[in-house]
Amino acid sequence: MISIPSTFKLSFRALRVNKMRSSLTMLGIIIGVGAVIAMLAVGTGASSKIAEQISSMGSNMLMVLSGASTSGGVRMGAGTQSTLTIADAEAMLKECPAVADVAPTQNGVAQVVYGHQNWSTGVTGTVPGMLNVRDWPVASGRAFTTQDVRSATKVCLLGQTVVDNLFGSEDPIGKIIRIKKVPFTVIGVLGPKGQSPNGQDQDDTIYVPLSTAQKKLFGTTLPGMVRMIMVKAKTSQDLISAERQISDLLRQRHHIGPKQENDFTVRNLTQIMQTQEQSSKIMTMLLAAIASVSLLVGGIGIMNIMLVSVTERTREIGIRMAIGAKTWDIRLQFIIEALTLSMIGGTIGIMLGLGGSRLLSMLAGWPTIVSPLSVVLAFGFSGMIGIFFGYYPAYKASLLDPIDALRYE
Repeated sequence: MISIPSTFKLSFRALRVNKMRSSLTMLGIIIGVGAVIAMLAVGTGASSKIAEQISSMGSNMLMVLSGASTSGGVRMGAGTQSTLTIADAEAMLKECPAVADVAPTQNGVAQVVYGHQNWSTGVTGTVPGMLNVRDWPVASGRAFTTQDVRSATKVCLLGQTVVDNLFGSEDPIGKIIRIKKVPFTVIGVLGPKGQSPNGQDQDDTIYVPLSTAQKKLFGTTLPGMVRMIMVKAKTSQDLISAERQISDLLRQRHHIGPKQENDFTVRNLTQIMQTQEQSSKIMTMLLAAIASVSLLVGGIGIMNIMLVSVTERTREIGIRMAIGAKTWDIRLQFIIEALTLSMIGGTIGIMLGLGGSRLLSMLAGWPTIVSPLSVVLAFGFSGMIGIFFGYYPAYKASLLDPIDALRYE
């Protein structure tokens, strides 16, 4: 029996004889492996970006919106009717076991001025618990307190985007800014959050005490009313329980009958974001599946070339059989040739995929993450393609009759 090393030598020699044909045969595998790695890198990068945005929103979050108003028979959407109160938020914290913290809010858009600089941004009136609900640390300075809310103190926390546009490199702590011509003292700067999943800049915001926003900035037609209540569940497992407990509590407090619709909406933000992340993962697998078609096409190319090779080398096969080569020796030689083509193509494809994913990231600005697992899978799959599509030509070659093969011209 011929040894494996000698079989490898024969296989490499046969491939070197037809370098151009071997190169063209590998092209399908090269493109396939490169495409799989690049597509998986794009998909994994997108999933990672969404996961990062989910965490930036805050963990275990629920959003309770006030009811929808109707104008001229047209339903205006959640949050357009005042149905939630500060007392509702306090009741949630006291009576819902699954709720860890709450933050009633009243928000709007305002022009902000500092010196000769001005900036239009979102201003949110809220309570100290908002920073806990949103998992949002104060980078410098301090947060406002419950006493600030009670006293309607004119203090504020700035997002990083507002700091950059109003102050540049100047330290904003202790400075006076004007929000809708009302002077506010900057007491803290929020840590950077980045973009939300819907593309909004979360750092382009200002937080002020809720009572200050209601009395001195936006006003309120009904005292104690708020547009929205942000809720943090104790754990991710408590989200469903918290959602149910909040709904039951608000229906009871708002005297809503069994057959009446809710005058509020509870949204599970974490669940929505996780659904988006799952969709991204499915899209990643779809892209990889489409790219894998190139590998199958490359495998078919290998099989076609190997069949041609069997025909061209019929006499060589007959000579090897005549001097003692077994059926398995012939079969192994052609399998190794096919495997060699696919593995060399796979190696070049990996380098192409790594370079392509980096190029995509640079030119298109897409986040790409090359997973070592995707490289191993792509390389392993290319090897399997070589064995699978190389087996039939090898099997056909091993069944040739030695005498007929020697007579072949």
